[in-house]
Amino acid sequence: MSAPLTLTTHAAIDQIPAATWDRLGDGNPFTSHRFLSALESSRSVGTGSGWQPLHLTVERDGQIVGAAPLYAKSHSQGEYIFDHAWAQAYARAGGRYYPKLQCAVPFTPATGTRLLSPDPGVRQALLAGMTQIAERGGASGVHVTFCTEAEAELGEAAGFLPRVTQQFHWLNRGYGSYDDFLAALSSRKRKALRKERQRAQEFG
Repeated sequence: MSAPLTLTTHAAIDQIPAATWDRLGDGNPFTSHRFLSALESSRSVGTGSGWQPLHLTVERDGQIVGAAPLYAKSHSQGEYIFDHAWAQAYARAGGRYYPKLQCAVPFTPATGTRLLSPDPGVRQALLAGMTQIAERGGASGVHVTFCTEAEAELGEAAGFLPRVTQQFHWLNRGYGSYDDFLAALSSRKRKALRKERQRAQEFG
């Protein structure tokens, strides 16, 4: 029988040892302790920013075995998920949309792991913990954004509602230079891009 899991919230990423946090991650620079710490030390997040850190850790036998970047939000800015219509509908129905909990990397619309642990049971505990924190703190709900497909499936199994959005990605198909990229396009598109680039350089 495995030892019980304990959940703890942290008001600053520096309350968690950097080596411990990074050991749980997958090497993604945006969920690294250093990146999240830089956001806090620069005051991009924290008091007065609308992003209040509530980073979540899971412990077993006194050792941190899981973590997630978690924030209490008082607005919907800096998420790149536009839910202002949800907030307005919530208010019209007599509810209070903010605060809400956001498991995300602030100002960074890059997909990556959000539930930092190789153990599926610990990742489930992180999701359950976020829900408990929301209920206890009066948050309207929990949002896990720009997570991996596997995490989205785990969240859906835990009762989270999936949200489908659209992103545009540029892929380097072996281009050695900008001219190589242009050569793969039609004449009309090449001409348009060259004009745009020239205007940008003139104003740069």
